[in-house]
Amino acid sequence: MSFYYLISTSAGLIFSFLLACGNGQTSSIPKSSKEPTDKPETYLVSDKPKNQNEQASLGSSKQRQTGQTAGVSWEIPGRWEIQPPRMMRVATYLIPKTTNSEEPSECAVFFFGQGQGGSVDLNLERWQNQFQTESGQPPMLAQRKSVINNIAVTTISLAGTYLASMGPMFQSGSVKKPNYKMLGAIVEAPEGNVFFKLTGPEKTVMGTEDEFQKLLNSLRK
Repeated sequence: MSFYYLISTSAGLIFSFLLACGNGQTSSIPKSSKEPTDKPETYLVSDKPKNQNEQASLGSSKQRQTGQTAGVSWEIPGRWEIQPPRMMRVATYLIPKTTNSEEPSECAVFFFGQGQGGSVDLNLERWQNQFQTESGQPPMLAQRKSVINNIAVTTISLAGTYLASMGPMFQSGSVKKPNYKMLGAIVEAPEGNVFFKLTGPEKTVMGTEDEFQKLLNSLRK
């Protein structure tokens, strides 16, 4: 083998090597634009409301509670606490107290049946006699009649010493509670009169007057 043949063969091999390397770049097998995978594709789904109106709607639906009897329904104020069933009552709601020195207030709802429980005027007089002033006489009765969503409603407000009914026979006046206030409503429902009676320390009851009126405004047949 001649010397010149070796030189030419070596030069050819070097030239081929340089072409294969591509000016210093390593050659590689083309890869697929998307590598195969065994994992399924996942998507993040948000459980948050899409807008503020939806958020408000969700919040209100969770907090809204209702009561019903005698063919009418009403919405219960959000901070009122529903109490366990009690004898002769449709419902009892506890209203948080204003100060530590006071008792919580309560709103009791009564329905005695169609044609039962007495007339509106008879019950207003009975409620008035459950309070007394310093002179021992019943206080003045603040009374108002209105129609709410085609339902006749009579409301009253009383203040003074509350002659609470206590004991097994619910004797009126067995416990005297001074500085008390009462908000009452007689609702002339389709199936008979429904009585709402909110009593408690005067400061606490005064702080819930708007809530009581809001409950009455929510009455529906």
